[in-house]
Amino acid sequence: MGYTSEPGLDLTLLRGLRTPSGKAGPTAIGAILPRIEAHLAAHDGYIAFSGGKDSLVVLDLVLRVDPDVPVVFFDSGLDYPETYDYLAELAHAWRLDLHRIPTDPPLLQVLADSGLWDHQATADEAAATVDLHEVLITEPARRAHQLLGPGELWGVRADESSTRRMLYTRGGRHDGIIARADGTVAYGPIWDWTTEDVWSHIARHQLPVNPVYAKLRELGVPAQQHRISHLIDGGHLDRGRLTWLRRGWPTLFEQLADTLPRIRQLT
Repeated sequence: MGYTSEPGLDLTLLRGLRTPSGKAGPTAIGAILPRIEAHLAAHDGYIAFSGGKDSLVVLDLVLRVDPDVPVVFFDSGLDYPETYDYLAELAHAWRLDLHRIPTDPPLLQVLADSGLWDHQATADEAAATVDLHEVLITEPARRAHQLLGPGELWGVRADESSTRRMLYTRGGRHDGIIARADGTVAYGPIWDWTTEDVWSHIARHQLPVNPVYAKLRELGVPAQQHRISHLIDGGHLDRGRLTWLRRGWPTLFEQLADTLPRIRQLT
């Protein structure tokens, strides 16, 4: 499950040897850990784990504070097959208190029932009509909070998008805390880290990485599009995600296309 690089120059070794930035170095982590402890003490809750690199780093940090913290995987039913295997292996190796919160109904059913994935629908219609945020995030998170408490730790970072940057800086805050109207409180311990900070931390501490990343590299997917998320949804269809899916997971692609025929015309 370990992070691997291309043959030749060992990029993992280089990242591990690189001096950490001020936001991700030992001093910064020494300040982050007490904040994680305080967050858990004040709000209880869980850490959201997607199987991606960012949530892996947060998981590593949180387990240093509380090895028994509940770990929640929000299961859309449409994640990469490797992600499910990786999650099971990591849960066993790290003895995680893992909770699977499934999307209800599953994402594939939501997309099929919408009627927007036939050949008459446009990408804009599909993205606009189905409230995937409610289906994939809001409703499952509501169930997780009811089960485990109002707190949440996650790997969302500000430099991933302007929307996420605004999320963290709204109201002049720069502490990684997001207090929601429903009373839940999320803390992103690495909210101000860069992508390179994340990969360097993984390399230094030899954290086991989801094998989907290696497969995406082999397929030639640009590094900025290496995201561990749902196989298909109503967004980002203009960035080649379906093309990579068809090339890397052809059998799975065809199975999905039997239910969502419109995806063939979008590759």
